[in-house]
Amino acid sequence: MSLYPDVRLRRLRRTPALRNMFDMPAPGPEKFMWPVFLKEGRGLREPIDAMPGQSRMSVDVLLPELERVTAMGINSILLFGLVDTPRKNATGSAACDPRGAVPQAIRKIRKKFPNLVIASDVCVCAYTTHGHCGPLQECGAVDNDAANAVLAKMAVTHAAAGADIVAPSAMMDGQVAAIRQALDDKKHTDTLLMSYSTKFASSMYGPFRAAEESAPQKGDRRGYQTSAGDLRQALRESDFDEAEGADLLMLKPSLFYLDILARLRDRTDLPIAAYNVSGEYSMLIAAAERGWGDLHAMVRESTLALARAGADLIISYWANQYDTIWGKQSRG
Repeated sequence: MSLYPDVRLRRLRRTPALRNMFDMPAPGPEKFMWPVFLKEGRGLREPIDAMPGQSRMSVDVLLPELERVTAMGINSILLFGLVDTPRKNATGSAACDPRGAVPQAIRKIRKKFPNLVIASDVCVCAYTTHGHCGPLQECGAVDNDAANAVLAKMAVTHAAAGADIVAPSAMMDGQVAAIRQALDDKKHTDTLLMSYSTKFASSMYGPFRAAEESAPQKGDRRGYQTSAGDLRQALRESDFDEAEGADLLMLKPSLFYLDILARLRDRTDLPIAAYNVSGEYSMLIAAAERGWGDLHAMVRESTLALARAGADLIISYWANQYDTIWGKQSRG
């Protein structure tokens, strides 16, 4: 039975001041983590065609960019490394090189920005000749346990360079336990482990794979990334990673999976990161370029949806454009 006309909900949204009083505030810049693509070398900036506003950069180019980004209040980044093709091999061993782009960048960023939270992606797909997330068996499937050994070594390399957070994204069974054990064995007990705990085999990674030069040369990743149609297994993945010692959980992608985000929020007390992935980023730009919506309004609305569904941290390519999109409205 309707309560109208005695109850009129429009009273609560009659004016901007009333709406602002009751609305959830926009996430502040401290809630954003900026993903960055790192290349070996100097003076390198390669704009990514599929991701306007983002570039592959060498660390000397990245440092001035971080001056601008941190001035907005963004206080965390997520580093992805690229390696020249001659250094790729079947096992992705270059991912563990302490002289590689990511460890070198961590050391230099830490020196210039001592209070910046530095996270590093831990996966070898950009370092292997075949583009998969670990060494392959003869049958062509990824060798799960061999992959875990490489991932653990890679994570220790990043922690030794000064990373605050290591973030395994390979979706190998037992990867969190293997990495946590390796970190603890090397006395990196304070290094946080942010697991890509529910990472779907998604159609939304295309721009990222072009940017990271990490697309599989043969086959796909459906044999190890989570199926979009299996809710229970998706939730179990995060349950297992929490039990293995993850400090933070992550959902990837995020906008097409808000139901999963809300379910995860209800079943864990760990912080949850939502990765607002490349396809989600680029499709809003493409829609705006076609005149199908106001870009900044769409970004604000979609980001608020992530926070409303339960994300504590938003990993987003919009982070380096925070002031342009949100201005100072969320800073009080």
